[in-house]
Amino acid sequence: MSHAARGHLAMLLFSALVAGSFSLGVLMANAISPVAFTALRFVFAAAIIGGVALATTGLPRGSFRAPWRHAVLGTIFASYFVLMFEGLKTAPAVSAAAVFTLTPILSAGFGWLLLRQVATPRIALALAIGAAGALWVIFRADWQTLLRFEIGRGEAVYFLGCVAHAVYTPLVRKLNRGENPVDFTFGMLVAGAVVTSLFGWNAIRTTDWAALPAIVWITLAYTAVFASAATFVLLQYATLRLPSAKVMAYTYLTPSWVILWQIALGQPAPAALVIAGVGLTALALALLLNDEG
Repeated sequence: MSHAARGHLAMLLFSALVAGSFSLGVLMANAISPVAFTALRFVFAAAIIGGVALATTGLPRGSFRAPWRHAVLGTIFASYFVLMFEGLKTAPAVSAAAVFTLTPILSAGFGWLLLRQVATPRIALALAIGAAGALWVIFRADWQTLLRFEIGRGEAVYFLGCVAHAVYTPLVRKLNRGENPVDFTFGMLVAGAVVTSLFGWNAIRTTDWAALPAIVWITLAYTAVFASAATFVLLQYATLRLPSAKVMAYTYLTPSWVILWQIALGQPAPAALVIAGVGLTALALALLLNDEG
């Protein structure tokens, strides 16, 4: 299997795992401070990745060269998660997942600014189709709402987080100095845990951890293991093998995965017109994956 094919496979798994964060996040977002939750999530994820590194190759000398790189990446990705869970307090899961599908077009822009990666006409068309599908879902398939550009607060807050996510992708490639994905991810997670713990210490201190409902701990376990540790490694692995726009193209699958998650969790499926917007995002992914030049 080629390096590019491995990168695509990593991102397919990434999109499925990320989708679970939206469906579970909606159920627990109002039960705990987003920054307190994110701090604990990063601590757990760092412990998992650190354990994996020590049990396999170990952490080689020089893993933390120029630690400012980890601090920058950790701060950016921690910001994404804090804003995500803040947005999920009011944004529906499928709608938030649609906002997430705007990251490829943002990532392509940052990829050009930071790495001078130029999108081909096919990629540009795919990004435009995906963005149109995302907006159709975000505005609940309502032309009047779209024309008035009435976007919910949750979606607006989460969009800021997606900007951070889009910056993160090309920055990984720019700042990586040959470290393998596990070692580099561990450094980023430790930095993110420190930053969020310092920034959110008051929220952490005042949280009544013993009184939190079970869904918070379920979501924490899922996000720490599958939607943090695993996806960070998958994202970094793919970023080193694929252009930024193609890496983030897999976010177009997220609304489809979220719909399946919602149904599995006993929630109703979205309206047919909304699913049509999801279909456009799937078409965008197909166009991107057919452009292997």
